[in-house]
Amino acid sequence: MEIPVDLYQTLALAVAAVMLGSFIRRKVHFFERFCIPAPVIGGLIFAILTCVLHATGVADVKFDATMREVCMIFFFTSVGFQMDLKTIKAGGKGLLILLLSAAMLIACQNVISILLSKVLNVSPLLGLCAGSISMVGGHGTSAAFGPMLEGLGLSGATTFCTAAATYGLIAGGLTGGPLANNLITTKGLRSSAAEETDQLATEPQEDKNTMQVSAFVSAAFQLIIAVGIGTGISFVLSKLGYTFPLYIGGMIVAAIMRNISEYTGKFKTHIPENDAMGGIFLNLFLGIAMITLELWQLAGLALPLVILLLVQTAFVIIFVRFVTFWMMGRDYDAAVTCAGTCGFGLGATPNAMANMQAICEKYGPSVKAFMLVPIVGGFLNDFTNSIIITFFINLTKSLGL
Repeated sequence: MEIPVDLYQTLALAVAAVMLGSFIRRKVHFFERFCIPAPVIGGLIFAILTCVLHATGVADVKFDATMREVCMIFFFTSVGFQMDLKTIKAGGKGLLILLLSAAMLIACQNVISILLSKVLNVSPLLGLCAGSISMVGGHGTSAAFGPMLEGLGLSGATTFCTAAATYGLIAGGLTGGPLANNLITTKGLRSSAAEETDQLATEPQEDKNTMQVSAFVSAAFQLIIAVGIGTGISFVLSKLGYTFPLYIGGMIVAAIMRNISEYTGKFKTHIPENDAMGGIFLNLFLGIAMITLELWQLAGLALPLVILLLVQTAFVIIFVRFVTFWMMGRDYDAAVTCAGTCGFGLGATPNAMANMQAICEKYGPSVKAFMLVPIVGGFLNDFTNSIIITFFINLTKSLGL
């Protein structure tokens, strides 16, 4: 029996999953302690339920996941409004360091996948399915490079990549929070913003970030305009032969609008209100993404691919813990950045943002991490990952591996 769930019902179930996850997170100390994002908790429960229904033959639940893409685009466009050039210039060195760290992670993921595939006596192309194509790249890059691997002779490559990306989405949401939590507690790290709050607690301060109800209308209109123009830019880029995620255009337009506002003063961009709406879209996107996971795909993975994915998970945790944390300065911002890097290193940038959001709700804000991770994980990684993936595919061809 097939149970169709339309767009509106899917959206409602996603909200229910987020609310359920929030409730469980408050009641179960384990989830609160290790900063597991609420959409991941609630979404996984729904995904497990639909998986049981599928496996027992009772019913197949068919979700209309249209709003998943819509929420993703709106979320990343809201991130674009955070990209103030003055702030980016101030964090320029950090941006380059995180980009270098991410590029090293991507290269190592592919090296490991090829070497381990030889140990397991399987095709290196299968190994690449569990490399940065599915890990850093996620479902979008898997859909782009899967057919290419099939053209090179690996039957079912797209299915392998998609299933691996599904695993990564779960792993990325479950590892980043606990890792950052461990770094913060064992090393006694504190948010610099939290320290400033403590110092100024006795002094009356004007809160420039206070949200205004009246400003939400203008902020919503600005977000919609940026999305509309941005999707047009993304369409033009795709017609020119460039492969980018759909949200790139919206991020670019939003960043341009923010900086025109900052430098000319002709109009105001309402950042706190925009950030609040971005948080809503992030939770909705992750909620829909998690409840629509087809977990039975993971049951069909070949044993070598399972081993590859488990090794990749362990490697990412170790790399982020000892390399990224050290490169980013070994402070609180570095720990929050590590939560984000686990998110996009195994799953996707929304995973990264949710991980960091969970950490910051518990320990205090990290402006630096929230500025750098979306730029690297949501934008620059698409360039570097595509280049590195192409290099390793050509390498396997040229060496006849």
